[in-house]
Amino acid sequence: MPVKKFHLGWFAQYRVPVWYRGSDPWAGNVGRQWQDGTFLIDMARILDRACFDFMILEDSSKVPDAMGGSFEADLRQGRFAPKHDPIPLVPLLAQATKNIGFLATMSTTFYPPYILARLMSTLDHVTHGRAGWNIVTSSGDAAAQNFNLDRLFEHDLRYDIADEFTEVVTDLWKSWEPDALVADQASGTYVDHTKVHEINHRGEFFKVKGPLNTLPSPQHIPVLSQAGASSRGMEFAARHAEVILAPVTTIAGMKAFRDSIHERMTAYGRAPEQCKIMYLVEPILGVSEADARERREARDHPSDYELEDSLDIMSAHSEIDFSKFDLDAPLPPGLTTNGHQSGLAGYYQMGSTVREIATKHLQRAIVEELVGTPQTVATRMGEIIDEVGGDGFLIAQAMTRTYITEIADGLVPALQEQGRVRTRYSYEHFRDNLMEF
Repeated sequence: MPVKKFHLGWFAQYRVPVWYRGSDPWAGNVGRQWQDGTFLIDMARILDRACFDFMILEDSSKVPDAMGGSFEADLRQGRFAPKHDPIPLVPLLAQATKNIGFLATMSTTFYPPYILARLMSTLDHVTHGRAGWNIVTSSGDAAAQNFNLDRLFEHDLRYDIADEFTEVVTDLWKSWEPDALVADQASGTYVDHTKVHEINHRGEFFKVKGPLNTLPSPQHIPVLSQAGASSRGMEFAARHAEVILAPVTTIAGMKAFRDSIHERMTAYGRAPEQCKIMYLVEPILGVSEADARERREARDHPSDYELEDSLDIMSAHSEIDFSKFDLDAPLPPGLTTNGHQSGLAGYYQMGSTVREIATKHLQRAIVEELVGTPQTVATRMGEIIDEVGGDGFLIAQAMTRTYITEIADGLVPALQEQGRVRTRYSYEHFRDNLMEF
């Protein structure tokens, strides 16, 4: 009986890859050279060679100041800022690669639907059908204050807006029929106007006449992904997404997440196979089992820089100042946020003290079974997919040249030998490769 194949993706950020002291002795001058995109171009070429399905290009639009009421902690470590807009990078990555797809993050809270639809259609053209949209609603009032708002809309309302936003964008992509382009010199007709339509959307949040003024792109509708883990976020994903990022690290959690998404998809009349659920993981690899375990155990004792890094991320996501809490006391009960609600709820489950929570947060994508040599980790990844279903894994480890090489030239060949991942791409377009198995 043939083994079940699964997909691979990587969660990437257009900022300094890793900056805290001693993070990677092989980093070279990346701290001063990442800005022109060459680090990510090199990375994309390696992942393309390893037959990854896609890279997700994460984004945010704030310089966090929740921790200590200052930009200091975040800027000192280059955590959320400085960061460049990833959208102009997509054509460069596509030009440097042949097959891998690129999911670009854009917010339904801050982009107008028409501009986003036009931009994504253009990206799909210039990448020859390898573009996708990672849909986010944004989090944090600090971001809202850069876009003429005092604070973000309430959490569930943001998803209500996102539902209508996504409908508008999809209708705009469909406003041109696939064969609208005629380009017939004999008749002098470039576009058949009867195949281009207004959408005349009048909804609760948006009014858009249409049609889009770009030609239908190679995929017509770029691939859609989403990462919300709250109940409302999962509802949105089940309705719209073709890729879902699942931040769960236990077998039981993976299975429950998958079952919930499939149940919700069925309620919307969608077949479960129309969406790929990707579990966020940080495989820890070593040249031996002992080497890998030693690396894993080192993660239980973070340096002061790493611990501060974790507290800064938690503060930025929740807009709660975690530096004001006693590290060796419990997290105060009843904290609330208009930011990452599922993240804040998860903090309470991570440990009995703030220090334990911050340490566990550093390890948030570590699946304990995925520690070992490339061969043993590959075997366990296959066993997990067989046990829980799902469709693949999204690598969420901090990006360093060393780690990228360990995955692409260590783990992936082991997975290929076991028949778990592709050894070549079968199709030209992102969606076709994604839906191949």
